[in-house]
Amino acid sequence: MRDVDLGRCVAVLMKRTTEGRTGILGGRFDPIHLGHLGTAAVARRALARDRVLLLPSRVSPHRGAPAHATDRDRLALVTLAASSDAHLSPCDLELESDAPSYTSVTLERLRDQGHRRTQLFFIVGADAFAEIATWHHYPAMLDNAHFVVVSRPGYPASDLVETLPDLRARMRPLTGGAARLSVDADTAPVVFLIDAVTPDVSSTDIRARVARGEPLDGLVPANVAAYITHHRLYTPQCGD
Repeated sequence: MRDVDLGRCVAVLMKRTTEGRTGILGGRFDPIHLGHLGTAAVARRALARDRVLLLPSRVSPHRGAPAHATDRDRLALVTLAASSDAHLSPCDLELESDAPSYTSVTLERLRDQGHRRTQLFFIVGADAFAEIATWHHYPAMLDNAHFVVVSRPGYPASDLVETLPDLRARMRPLTGGAARLSVDADTAPVVFLIDAVTPDVSSTDIRARVARGEPLDGLVPANVAAYITHHRLYTPQCGD
């Protein structure tokens, strides 16, 4: 299997996305799986055909242990996962720095690249957003972009209206996964809630399956599974 070409510069990706809405889905992606891609698809439909950037994090501030796969391998997996969808683009913005991958800092860097805050839509699962009060520079960071919160198995996005009462005034529940985000160009950032069914997959389970020699059918794209196998990621020989 040939190595993935990782030569595309983040500056090129930024240039291609400064016009129109830009969705941003960040995560450790260790590895990226169909749950991540399902969340991206729901949000992209809501963004009405605009691009979604997939940002692997370098150092997660919410997890003490380092990633199991290298930065290069995780970016390669993201690149492969995005290759079959013209609306998805891998982005190495958070891999350029050794500092923790804070969402607040990433949004500020994207704005420095020419994005207006009303063009940025940060996509996040409802399970992660439930812990938003622990995020760096909360609540000020919510003013740097719109947030698109998508249900995850066991975590309906609509429940956040009750569990996060301090943010209720910002929230806009959307009916159905195909709902479209409707905001004016000068609308202050808000939090969109989308209840939708996404695949019940976890990176932890995938790594455990690989270590046991089990197939990954229905959990990751075929090219991602092939890369994991070819490069022997997440196997006991790698020290996982």
